[in-house]
Amino acid sequence: MTRQETTHTQRIPLNRDRVLRAAVALADATGIDALSMRRLAQELDVVPMALYKHVANKEELLDGMADAVVDEIDPPGAGPDWQSVVRGRILSARRVLLRHPWAARVIESRTGPTPAVLAYLDSMAGSFRDGGLSADLTHHVMHAMGSRLLGFSQELFDTSGGPSGPPDPGLAARYPHIAELAATAAHDGGSTVGGGCDDQFEFEFALDLLLDGFESLRRQGWTSARKA
Repeated sequence: MTRQETTHTQRIPLNRDRVLRAAVALADATGIDALSMRRLAQELDVVPMALYKHVANKEELLDGMADAVVDEIDPPGAGPDWQSVVRGRILSARRVLLRHPWAARVIESRTGPTPAVLAYLDSMAGSFRDGGLSADLTHHVMHAMGSRLLGFSQELFDTSGGPSGPPDPGLAARYPHIAELAATAAHDGGSTVGGGCDDQFEFEFALDLLLDGFESLRRQGWTSARKA
């Protein structure tokens, strides 16, 4: 086989799906800040202009990457217990976001929900409605859940890069309750919730608290007209 024939055989036609999958893999390997159209073109062994036949610009590329990641989330499971269905889906979303640590930042940066995100949120709203929650309650539930529906949440402070070791005695004296809470935290070196916190436990704790609260409101027949 000649070199020209080998090159022709090995070259895979470029399409939007291949571009997006390569972009996701590149962001996973190098981080989202290192991603550029030029770098992606090098990864695909094409000239940068070839990419623009499939994505109009960097923002459209990021939109597509967000959708590609969300498409990895498991479909809703079956069963009459809406809390288990919703919980399983959200924890699947969390596993996906942990595989792609850059994705939460990209999703948050979009000016509006991308098609896959919109379809996912519509499906989640459907799970709440199928579970017997009214449209009114579901509306407020979606607001209360926020990004947690997609498996991540914004914490009050990012202390992941904070100092390790015993707390400063002066700070502990000035802020005794914070010092007390810090002393009781389970250790999780890779936590994104904060230094010393078990990230997964904190996420599931808040998720279960919310789901139990929503079920309580459903049983009460809560409506926003009675919120006062």
